[in-house]
Amino acid sequence: MHMDGEAGVKISIYPILILSILLIYGILPLWAVVALSGWYLSLLYLEDYGYLEMWNLERVLGIVLMIRTSRGRVFLEYISKNRKFWRFFGEFSIWLCFLVMFAVVFLMIFAFVSSMNSPPQGSLPATDILFIPGVTSFVPFWWPALALVFTLLIHEYSHGIQARAHGMEVKSFGLLVAGPIPVGAFAEPEHMDMIMAPRRERLRLFAAGPAINLVATFIFLVILGFVSTGFVASNPGIHAIAIIDEGGADEAGIMPYDIITHVDGIEVPDYDSFSHQMDSLEAGDVIIFTVIPYSAEEGDWGISSEVPVTLGDKRQYYLDQCEGDLECLSETNEVLDSYGIEEGEAFLGVSYPRSGTFQTDQFSVIFDDRYSSLEKIVIVTLTPLSMLGTPMSYDGQTMNIHERMMLEVDDDFILSPLGTGTVLSLFDFIFWLIWVNFLLGFLNLLPIIPFDGGHMVKDGTHSILSIFMRGSNPLRVEKLAGSISGLTTIVMLVVVVIPILMLVV
Repeated sequence: MHMDGEAGVKISIYPILILSILLIYGILPLWAVVALSGWYLSLLYLEDYGYLEMWNLERVLGIVLMIRTSRGRVFLEYISKNRKFWRFFGEFSIWLCFLVMFAVVFLMIFAFVSSMNSPPQGSLPATDILFIPGVTSFVPFWWPALALVFTLLIHEYSHGIQARAHGMEVKSFGLLVAGPIPVGAFAEPEHMDMIMAPRRERLRLFAAGPAINLVATFIFLVILGFVSTGFVASNPGIHAIAIIDEGGADEAGIMPYDIITHVDGIEVPDYDSFSHQMDSLEAGDVIIFTVIPYSAEEGDWGISSEVPVTLGDKRQYYLDQCEGDLECLSETNEVLDSYGIEEGEAFLGVSYPRSGTFQTDQFSVIFDDRYSSLEKIVIVTLTPLSMLGTPMSYDGQTMNIHERMMLEVDDDFILSPLGTGTVLSLFDFIFWLIWVNFLLGFLNLLPIIPFDGGHMVKDGTHSILSIFMRGSNPLRVEKLAGSISGLTTIVMLVVVVIPILMLVV
């Protein structure tokens, strides 16, 4: 169904209807709908007057612009020369992707079962499930958008490299954009080459995109760790995220993010030294803390002063939470015994005390000699998962904004001439490169067609069936593989979509 515009432009009612639904249900804000509507009308005008064809552009899915280019093919030929290496990488990609795919499916099923057993309380804005830079509340625009362009580029270029490494022609590369926002990319192999290629080679091609994103995730994680080693605390000491009511710190007037630099005249530049000093004290001691106060209104720290604090009893504090409940007291005593918390142990009354470099220390672990190689591998492997929630926790920031202001670049660090602000911006960009690469690689391995994971399941299933159904009609094997792949897609869509709907409805 179309409507004729004044200049003969044919307007399809369906994109307008979809945009209206997105607005009515709050999935997109009004400004985004207006911008996309303007974008859509502009594309219609350029298409109807032949400009898109002249510029080798194409409109797809109503409001998405497909930008084709043959540029990069010379570099593609050069970089894919070592076919033996890239075929090895393709084989490695298959094993890596299937391993991660099992983890993806497990996590999705776990989330589905958890949602069924304990439905989430409250809801998220619908825009927060889209992960669109500048639209999702916890995803800002510039750094994530630049990271997304780079991530899509290496993803599709990796597909192209595998195609050339296996003798398939690549007609063009391209980017899919909706307004200024990249929503996809593609490498366009010759259709017949893809059809005629052995399934093992197609598996390598499909796996190469997600695999390069996962590999890039850990390469950038190492780079982020190196950048993180260059930060020091502008005021060495420890601070707390929260202060416990009626505790020693609260009664002494210590506030969240106040920096404690000395305990009874002894310097405590980091958490380890602070913890060691506190272990030497007892409940009831009156200790002088040297504190640099933090002003939330001004976002800055004042002049240090000495504050007397009467320490409480850590064990008694936890027992008091039971308010005389005998069963609670019994269970709490057992827990306290298991942690070795004894009567009379000093308690300051703060929550989450940590060093000024806490936000960067968690990434510089790989360069920290205090950890064994095995510990580093485990921490680095799990770090990308924990990073996914960071922007949600910090309103789109890569770290706690108050703790960010505690950082400065060490004068001896190789990047110190750039200044603290520039190095922090570099930290942000690398953080988003990791975040976007991991998310794209992770989600692309959902066994759902048209994702790479879905195509891998289809070709992988066909290969397995060919072994067990040797001698059977190839068309029968193809049909069964397609049926299994289709069923897998439907099941996984249910597993993925239902928890999301429960969060937004």
